[in-house]
Amino acid sequence: MTERTSDPSHDEPDEAPEGFRGQPRYAPGVERRYANDQIEVTWEPAFCIHVAECLRGLPGVFDNQRRPWIIVDNGSPGEIGDVIQRCPTGALHFRRLDGGPQEPVPEETTVQERPNGPLFVRGNVRIFDQDHTPVRQDTRVALCRCGASANKPFCDGSHRRIGIRTTRGPA
Repeated sequence: MTERTSDPSHDEPDEAPEGFRGQPRYAPGVERRYANDQIEVTWEPAFCIHVAECLRGLPGVFDNQRRPWIIVDNGSPGEIGDVIQRCPTGALHFRRLDGGPQEPVPEETTVQERPNGPLFVRGNVRIFDQDHTPVRQDTRVALCRCGASANKPFCDGSHRRIGIRTTRGPA
């Protein structure tokens, strides 16, 4: 099933800082963990394209102007889990340590094309390279469709830099 949206307020992710991919914290394989005795949050910067659902959803927990940028003590595990599930790229995940509900795997797979941006895929997503080697298994991924990503097949936000147009409209 393909979902399409025309909500202009979510057509483009928030503007990412220029050159953010060059920072060491965005290197492939980097993973950060933020935890208390109730919840553990993991962030994989290589998959983050600054859609900012986390910042809008719980600014007391997620604040990219602060270090550490995630403070799990500033929200309830339920609120944090709900907001993390809005992250369309799979850069954020959580694990409940208090016996609460874990992150669910969607029963159906959906693909949502973003105007001038990536494909957001949700479900039990398994990605293999051309040699059939597993690349990633996740519940949420953002796939590049502009061809400019340095992290293919995943989106790295390059569509904003190159100004790709995937929708009709004024030039």
